Amino acid sequence: MSVIGAGGHAKVIVGLLHALGARIEACFDDDATKRGQQILGVPIRSLTELPTEALAVLAIGNNRTRQRLARELPCVWASLVHPTAFVDPSSLIGPGSVVFAGAVIQPDVVVGAHAIVNTAASIDHDGNVGDFVHVAPGCHLAGTVTIDEGAFLGVGVSVVPGRRVGAWATVGAGACVIRDIAPGITVVGVPARPIVASNRGEVTR
Repeated sequence: MSVIGAGGHAKVIVGLLHALGARIEACFDDDATKRGQQILGVPIRSLTELPTEALAVLAIGNNRTRQRLARELPCVWASLVHPTAFVDPSSLIGPGSVVFAGAVIQPDVVVGAHAIVNTAASIDHDGNVGDFVHVAPGCHLAGTVTIDEGAFLGVGVSVVPGRRVGAWATVGAGACVIRDIAPGITVVGVPARPIVASNRGEVTR
């Protein structure tokens, strides 16, 4: 298995692969200052050394960067589920997506490609998580929630049943989503509200 990236998210991916007993070829990164270093005993190599059509996973937390690399790199993308996570057999996990330790995915959930369901997050029945979404640690999505492509849910976000978070929206840590969130905006707070710049340059919600 080849790991793309050599930052903090890569460290957690490497730990997951160790828990699965997988053989890791290397972590591949374009940061020349990291060459010769290791992540949990795994060597860091140049991204230019990545084998063509390698079995790989993107260990990149940033959704836009993950999307770009998924389109650029000629890899076979693996989906990973930590052995302490629960994924109901009726649910689907897309290529390149990762489900971390302690996460729970209930029946008839669809997780798209290259999504992240991070530590101890939960997605209840009939949820839909789009491509390149990041559901951060400790998030809880109730039943029939939809998270569209590229959206980011910060640590500890909760979403009530049936709500939708639009594509490439950002939900700040600890927010509670009780209404649909429009694409591309940032919301914070309880309940979650958009961040708006005032005439004086102040940020309000």
